[in-house]
Amino acid sequence: MTAQPELARIAFADLARHGDRPAVYTPDGVLSYRELASLVDHVAARLGTGRRLVVLAARNDLDSLVGYLAALSAGHPLLLAPADKPDALASLMDAYDPDVLLRPGDGGGIPLLEERRRGTRHELHPELALLLSTSGSTGSPKLVRLSQANLTANAEAIAEYLHIGPEDRAATTLPLHYCYGLSVINSHLVRGAGLVLTDLSVVDPCFWDLFRERRATSFAAVPYTFDLLERVGFAGKDLPHLRYVTQAGGRLAPEKVRFWAETGQRRGWDLFVMYGATEATARMAYLPPDLAVDHPESIGVPVPGGTFRIEPVEDLADGELVYTGPNVMLGYAEQPADLALGREIHELRTGDLARQHPNGLYQVAGRRSRFVKIVGLRVDLGQVEKIFAEMGITAAAAGSDDGLVVAVEGDHDGGMLAKTLAGAIGLPRAAVVIHPVEALPRLATGKVDYPAVLLLAVGAASAAPAPAPAAAAARTAAPAGAAEGPAPAGPAAAGTDIRRIFMDALECSSVADGDTFVSLDGDSLSYVAVSVRLEQVLGQLPPDWHLIPVQELERRRKPKRRRIVSFLETSIVVRAAAIVCIVATHVELFMFQTAHLLFAVAGYNFARFQLAEARRPRLRRQLRGAARIVVPSVAFIALAYLLTDHYTVANIFLLNAMVGPQEVTTQWHFWFVELLVYILLAMAALMAVPWVDRWERRAPFAFALGLVAIALLARYDIVDPGLPKPPPVFWIFALGWALARARTHLHRLTVSAITLLTLPGFFNSTVREATVAAGILLLVWVPALPVPAVLRKVTGWLAAASLYIYLTHWLVYPVLLPINPVLAVAGSLVLGVGYWALCRWLPGAAAGAWARRGAALRRTPGSSAARNAS
Repeated sequence: MTAQPELARIAFADLARHGDRPAVYTPDGVLSYRELASLVDHVAARLGTGRRLVVLAARNDLDSLVGYLAALSAGHPLLLAPADKPDALASLMDAYDPDVLLRPGDGGGIPLLEERRRGTRHELHPELALLLSTSGSTGSPKLVRLSQANLTANAEAIAEYLHIGPEDRAATTLPLHYCYGLSVINSHLVRGAGLVLTDLSVVDPCFWDLFRERRATSFAAVPYTFDLLERVGFAGKDLPHLRYVTQAGGRLAPEKVRFWAETGQRRGWDLFVMYGATEATARMAYLPPDLAVDHPESIGVPVPGGTFRIEPVEDLADGELVYTGPNVMLGYAEQPADLALGREIHELRTGDLARQHPNGLYQVAGRRSRFVKIVGLRVDLGQVEKIFAEMGITAAAAGSDDGLVVAVEGDHDGGMLAKTLAGAIGLPRAAVVIHPVEALPRLATGKVDYPAVLLLAVGAASAAPAPAPAAAAARTAAPAGAAEGPAPAGPAAAGTDIRRIFMDALECSSVADGDTFVSLDGDSLSYVAVSVRLEQVLGQLPPDWHLIPVQELERRRKPKRRRIVSFLETSIVVRAAAIVCIVATHVELFMFQTAHLLFAVAGYNFARFQLAEARRPRLRRQLRGAARIVVPSVAFIALAYLLTDHYTVANIFLLNAMVGPQEVTTQWHFWFVELLVYILLAMAALMAVPWVDRWERRAPFAFALGLVAIALLARYDIVDPGLPKPPPVFWIFALGWALARARTHLHRLTVSAITLLTLPGFFNSTVREATVAAGILLLVWVPALPVPAVLRKVTGWLAAASLYIYLTHWLVYPVLLPINPVLAVAGSLVLGVGYWALCRWLPGAAAGAWARRGAALRRTPGSSAARNAS
């Protein structure tokens, strides 16, 4: 027995200090911090004060949460294991012989306690608090030893960069026994935030019902989660309280990072891409969400309190990433005697090859060792081969983020071996593929050719599926002379296809009419595999297909058709249509004046994208957003000033609206950009005021209506805004802000009523007022609009480039108009999109040139850079 540790260092275990704040939300009720603390104290008292080794068979329920916190608060070193994997639990029990076993009970918050001995037979180091399998994997006997200081430091760091506050509520989408899932719990408890405790999958509609009902503000995801989210239509879900989504547990492809980051920008939430390992108590780096679109390949910057260095690796361009910080583990444990050890390491060699870019961001380029991460679990490929060796089978294991591929020599039952291996290492069955081969593929040197092993899965996927046994038997029994041909394409054939898909993917011997994907124990990986194959048979699947009986799916079979219409978010379509109308109006091809509608869109997007973070990071983000408008505008207007005599120096510095002439001249061409910049800067300054920030967060819709009311004073000439010419436009911007904050039917009716009451008479043009009103009402009531599939990309380009088209068209259309007005409009749109593309390309090109210059300097003998690197 060892001395009691200093428990105060586990900050998130001090629950009572948060009083009656809501701590845990379940489908059945809400538990306050005071009530949670009472349950924890009760279980802690049963565990006793003498330190013992405790194993918790955990799942995402109140009993497990209370057991976890009770062990930590009482100072007992805790080993977490999955409750739903009895083989893994038994293996840990045999290896470490714990003194106490905690299991989930009836869900009332009191776990079942099995006391295996009164005291302890282990020597436990005073700092030891938690034992976790490496990165959630049970494929290796090695455990990570974490201290009280590790847990607190990482929880505080995560809470800091995610800006977690008492009003936040995280849904538990990941297992408690997995370090990523556990970090969500710790980081919220340390700030007195709430947990929406559930074991429901994101593919279950009940999860999203609970998410909305409990007003959850975040959830965590591993790469495969995003495939599931795409299939359930997450991008279109109305989740008014969602603030951010985090991603870790393996590399998410850069194109997917960019897609989901852009989706979050449109829908009003942030994507935090994160990097870490169990050895660092979960988290080492994060990518600030405002950088995700432009740098989707990056892991970002170190978490608060941590630092990186890159150690050169012989014969490799990239070095090994080494992390230092207060969250670095004490060391590993491979046997009970190791539990007495103290700190053995002070920095973590990640095994990842990395580089640092000139902008300070880090990028992982590959791995040094033979570990792969699959659905967030790190799998030791050497351990996999050892498992087969113990069975007397020669095997070679390879893998990627997509799954594990094992080649085995000899005539074996691949399905049975895959099922056995999946259970042994804790992976979903659908993530494991076994290939019996006559001999393992080898290189000329005699070493195993692991890339060839990995390609076995590719070959199998591209090969035609083998005929079903019943079909083969039918052909064998066919009378002589009978013609062979395709099976009839009627309902019976469809049914056979659908049932065979379920049987193959879920390893079922039979599928009954009433069976569903869920009732057949489908998991997150098999969900994607089954849905992809079902789409080939059924066409587009309903969102809840996994809950629909097989018999009903068979009745829904429809011939596949090429989609001719797709849907885009309304604000995107409105922006694209508005800029086309602006150019066409100036060319006088047709008259639909829509510039003011873009102010409503700007306010709508400002409220969705610029108000989610804490005050200081939000101010930086708002100023960066304004800079993205100012820099390309100033650059182009300066060029226009040099090429023409239409503009003045005041135009270059966006000051014409303040000092320009009263009469309308060419100097007023850029009035829209100037007023938009003024508004954005004024709003950034306003929201930097602490009490204003608090008011907006507490009552977002009421705050927006207050802005509309104040702005209407200028609309009705009660207050003079002091600008020489343009009519007041801030009230339209504020109206867009209000519609972004409209969460209920009554809110939307209110915004609609204000629109219809205040627009008439503003322009002295009924058509113009009706056009702007129609655009605003579309934003209020219609979340997405149909667009011909062939125009989907073009619409997106026009919307994204609307500012650039507005800037450039003043110089383009006068040149082309004498030739043809349609050509003038088209040319203006194309040149504007081109300028937008150029502005997007230039920062990356400049950063790449800077990086190449830095690399060249480092390679130059005798240079200062080379000396500093040595």
